Amino acid sequence: MNHMQPALPNDPVMVLNPEGRSSVVVVCEHASRFIPPAFGELGLDEAARQSHVAWDPGALEVARGLAQRFDAKLIASNVSRLVYDCNRPPSAADAMPAHSEVTDVPGNANLTAAQRADRTARFYDPFRASLAAAIAATPDPILVTVHSFTPIYHAKPRAVEIGVLHDTDARLSDAMMQIVQAYTGMNVMINEPYGPADGVTHTLKEHAIKAGHLNVMLEIRNDLIETPQQQDAMSACLANWLSGALAALKVPVGVQC
Repeated sequence: MNHMQPALPNDPVMVLNPEGRSSVVVVCEHASRFIPPAFGELGLDEAARQSHVAWDPGALEVARGLAQRFDAKLIASNVSRLVYDCNRPPSAADAMPAHSEVTDVPGNANLTAAQRADRTARFYDPFRASLAAAIAATPDPILVTVHSFTPIYHAKPRAVEIGVLHDTDARLSDAMMQIVQAYTGMNVMINEPYGPADGVTHTLKEHAIKAGHLNVMLEIRNDLIETPQQQDAMSACLANWLSGALAALKVPVGVQC
């Protein structure tokens, strides 16, 4: 397996293990909280820039663990989702949100069409092209996107611990749910804490469903992946679980380390 070198901060997208031999392609759209200096921190204080509104804490480490275990390609955004949310199309208002949960984002208020187009060209287009290239280079690709979510949202605790999300293609998510009890005792739910109606399945629709590729989006409560030990355990659990589901579907995944 190729060494997974981190991207430089100026790179809008991280392409890790580009020669990965597995059919699995791992994606992490909200991997980074980096805000390029030109955006003046989007007018946010340090607490907001560190919080879950800016990124998905722990998701990249879990995604990296999955990619290592499968010898899979990993595509990840290298900028905060507040700069551009790569799991949204350019037409979506929340691709560059002016408000997230209880946080106003001053640097995203009243963006002009030209400003939105510039961010799309700088951040979304390279991500989209890199992911499309990785998929094109992978025979019979299986798209797995990795996210994390906050345990408390709008002051309400969330009981769900792992969400298994799908859009119109539920083949892989259904296969995972049929065997879930063999792999984890956590509270696992379908299309929670988000679902297609929330606009969160853009990557699945754009890069997998249109072409008929197997796909699933995994949401992990971020208090369960705070430490390296938790992240490693979660990636091991998910890799074994995904392998079991794909075996049930009689789908080969290629090399698993």
